[in-house]
Amino acid sequence: MDVQTTLIIGFGNPDRQDDGVAWHILARLAKDLGRPIPSMDEGFLPSGENPDLLFVLQLVPELAETISVYQRVCFVDAHTGNGPENVNLVKVKADYQRSPFTHHMTADTCLSLVQTIYGQDPQAILVSVRGYEFGFSHSLSPATRQLAEQAVERIMAWLAS
Repeated sequence: MDVQTTLIIGFGNPDRQDDGVAWHILARLAKDLGRPIPSMDEGFLPSGENPDLLFVLQLVPELAETISVYQRVCFVDAHTGNGPENVNLVKVKADYQRSPFTHHMTADTCLSLVQTIYGQDPQAILVSVRGYEFGFSHSLSPATRQLAEQAVERIMAWLAS
């Protein structure tokens, strides 16, 4: 069985408490994978390992080039209770979505750009974790910290599939 190259992209603002849950999830994944955990200033950047870990503040069109060389992608973000579960795992399909905000891009739109520009169609999922507190802090709220652990377990299971 061939090992599929995988990228895990966390995004959000780690200075805004639970909005930065993806950074904390990447840190836990790095620890579980026996990798060093960078400081928030250094961040997670692709290193050629599998899975590769990347953290960004927001999804931007330039990510299409990065994503295009992977066979699988896992997007990780916070949500504010608009999902059906506190920890959601959904498949992402390439679908260009127009946004009235120039700084807002969805995982679906990222995949649409990958498909349109690079002709690639990686398997993709979005794992979103419920956030409760969005103050100015690097710490997660207790409730989101617990949910982040569940998200790590789900991502690890997806990686093993």
